[in-house]
Parts: sequence; structure tokens; C-alpha cells
Amino acid sequence: MTAHDVSATADGTGPAAPACCAAPRGATVPGPVPQPVAPRRAPSGRGMVKLPGGTFRMGNEDERANPGDGEGPVREVTVAAFRIDEHAVTNARFAAFVKETGHVTAAERFGWSYVFAGFLTPQQVRAARAPAGTPWWRGVEGATWRAPEGPGSGVGDRARHPVVHVSWDDAQAYARWAGKRLPTEAEWEYAARGGLDQARYPWGDELTPRGHWRCNIWQGDFPRVDTGADGHTGTAPVDAYRPNAYGLHNVVGNVWEWVADRFTATHDATPAVNPRGPDEGANRVMRGGSYLCHDSYCNRYRVAARTSNTPDSSSGNCGFRCAADV
Repeated sequence: MTAHDVSATADGTGPAAPACCAAPRGATVPGPVPQPVAPRRAPSGRGMVKLPGGTFRMGNEDERANPGDGEGPVREVTVAAFRIDEHAVTNARFAAFVKETGHVTAAERFGWSYVFAGFLTPQQVRAARAPAGTPWWRGVEGATWRAPEGPGSGVGDRARHPVVHVSWDDAQAYARWAGKRLPTEAEWEYAARGGLDQARYPWGDELTPRGHWRCNIWQGDFPRVDTGADGHTGTAPVDAYRPNAYGLHNVVGNVWEWVADRFTATHDATPAVNPRGPDEGANRVMRGGSYLCHDSYCNRYRVAARTSNTPDSSSGNCGFRCAADV
């Protein structure tokens, strides 16, 4: 897909808030809630990396962190051994899940989802709702995982791209069907770091080592022009770039990934073992940033970066990967 110049959709004053993520859905009433999905089978381990667990320094106090994201303080965290997907769940795998279970996603039940305005025609932009403060997003009727840019679009040529327009609830349903689960936030960061201590990215501190791109993020002038200098505009195949030292592809950039934990911006510096986030809270954590992240605006493609959204929310830049116990 190609990102068009969306200067007409912006207010001309620059970004209004430090987030490239879509807004939460709000109080719209969805259709009937799908019944729980039965587990399909125990995970075979195919396409997953087995990690031995261990102790690492989680979080960061990077000057690029967005206020309120709660990246710090740096704290010592220990995780037990687990398995995690090498890459995000693809459109092809999600299609198999839907075919077998009949699962109806939140976007399909609500009847709409958020699409980046640069992927829409001017007519579509004018017809779609715009959330306050982020005019580069549009709530598009009929946008779903099957039709990422709304009616008339499809995923036929994106089988190996990450599924998007999936909510946390949808990700949970898929994981249960696959005999897996969503990773905890601590597991996700431990795996994403690839054994590097406090590195900015999964491969080190330099964004483009030896001039090579290692992730899919915004290139150019956000939100107006994406040059695609890293090889992609919009989503990229799930294995488009070299994996980190643990064998995980695209843990930063490409699409945000839901994790299991509820969100809090307050952390204790006391060492923790297998932390699982707070017991209460409306929002769920997302990690890794997306193809809409840019250094001048949303520098959340760093491995410690984080944000959140409501569990029924969905957008064209959010997917997930699964984990499993050993």
C-alpha cells in the first residue's frame, strides 16, 4: 500500500498529543459478544522460540520517553522459562482461526475501526469520523482485519503480513484457540531485548547499523509523507527484517503488539519475579511501536517504550504475538 500526503487532514499545528496510536472506542454499543473459544490443541512449538528465562533490567529512563508512559524506573525482573512466537500472528493464521471457530472480531461487531488517513481517498477521509487530537486517524465503517482500509480493500496479497484491526479480546480468543496465551509485559520485553542490557533497540543502540534498516517505521514528515526508505509503507511481512539475537522478528516497528497486562504508569523499583501487572484497570498494554512511529513525534519503537488502549479497541497498526508455558 502507499501512504498519501495527508496534509489536508491535519490541522496545520502539528501533533496535539504524544501518541501515534488510535483513540479508544468510547461508549459505542457493539453487537453480541462472541462465545468463548475452546482451545484447539496444545501448542506444538513450531514457529516459537524457547527462552530459558532469567533476570534482566526492565524499563528505561531514556530522555526520549513520553511523559505518562511509565517506562521507568529501571528495575530488576526475573522471568521463568517460556516460549514466544518468532513473529506476529499473520493474516493467514488468523483466517484459519476464524474459519474454524467463526469468531467475529470487535471491529466487525462495532461496524468500524480506525484507519490511517493516508491510506484513504479524499472522499473516504471526508466521510469518516475523526477522533479529537489525531486527525491522521479516521473511524472507517467496514474496516476490519479482512478489509484493512475499509470496503474494497483486502488481504489477499498480505497473507504474511501481521493481522491488524484486532482488539485485545480478539487476541485473547486466538491465543486460547491456539493453545497459547498472550505474553506478559515482562516476558515480551525480556524476549524483545534479545539478551542486550538496556539497549535502545533489539539489536543495539544505533537505529540503522552500517546503514541497514532493522525495523519498519515512518520515514519522512509525519503525518504527511512516508517515503518508505526502510522498504515499506504500511505493514511489512512479519519476517521482513533480521531477527534479534533470540530469533524474534519485528518486535519494534511494523505493528503494536498486545500483551496480557493491565496498564499502569507507576512501577516499583524493587526486584520482581514473573510480574503480571496490576489486578485492576481499564486499559491493556501494547508494546513495540508501529509503522506510524517517527523520531520527531512518537519515538515508541524503542524496546522499553509502551502505551495502552481499551481491550475492545482496534486499529490498522495493532496486532499481537503469542506465548506459551514450557
